[in-house]
Amino acid sequence: MDRQKLILSLSETQEDQILLARVWDRISAGFQRSIPSATSFLSGREQLLAEQLCRQGKLPEPVFFGGYAAAERRVAIYLPDYLEPEEYLSGEESPVAALRVTWSDYDSLSHRDFLGSLMGQGIKREILGDLLPGEGVCDVLVLRDMADYLFRELTHVGRAKVRTERIALNDLQVPEQRVKTVRDTVASLRLDSILASGFGQGRSKAAALVHAARVELNHKTVLKPDAPVSEGDVISARGLGKLRVKQVKGQTKKGRVAVELERYL
Repeated sequence: MDRQKLILSLSETQEDQILLARVWDRISAGFQRSIPSATSFLSGREQLLAEQLCRQGKLPEPVFFGGYAAAERRVAIYLPDYLEPEEYLSGEESPVAALRVTWSDYDSLSHRDFLGSLMGQGIKREILGDLLPGEGVCDVLVLRDMADYLFRELTHVGRAKVRTERIALNDLQVPEQRVKTVRDTVASLRLDSILASGFGQGRSKAAALVHAARVELNHKTVLKPDAPVSEGDVISARGLGKLRVKQVKGQTKKGRVAVELERYL
């Protein structure tokens, strides 16, 4: 299968086609020239598409890196054999850089505030990796070639005045992921049932979200409410958040399935 046919076969939208063409160009160019080459930041779904593209297109397997081990948004990188991944990715040549933003105790800023402010300044989402807000501080992962620009220009978030400094990736402050445990029983391990249980929605509303293409199962958009779900699966619903099927405990005496879910807060 040639490049264009493969891209079309993997794409659901025109945006997917553009993204995969860029991934192909970056990875193949790095491989042909034997130099490191990276994409912009990719979402979980986009990483999955990039992985499939490289595997089916017989391109080198990319390294995915977002600045720290548990990063959600990551770049896909071609790394030649002569480079040590850990040394390169954490060093000054890494395609990912970090900034620390701090503000006055009188202000209260959230992840949404930062994302909205950056988007409002014309910064594309693909330029930014994870945003890691804490008490009075937010570490921002960004493409290295845009780090100097943000360092100079990020002086306000909304009406709050902020201070921006460069930091090493090893100095990132990664907040502990907060989760809510949901223990429930469902009629069966189908997507709409788990979705309804995890987010406290009616099953009909959950099914409507699936039909509206607002739900991803393991980073893939799913349009069938009865799609099977297994232990370990991750479900994302636009506007609601993300949850993971932590454990499937088996059937109850009434024939329902006991599950334990983790909803990310």
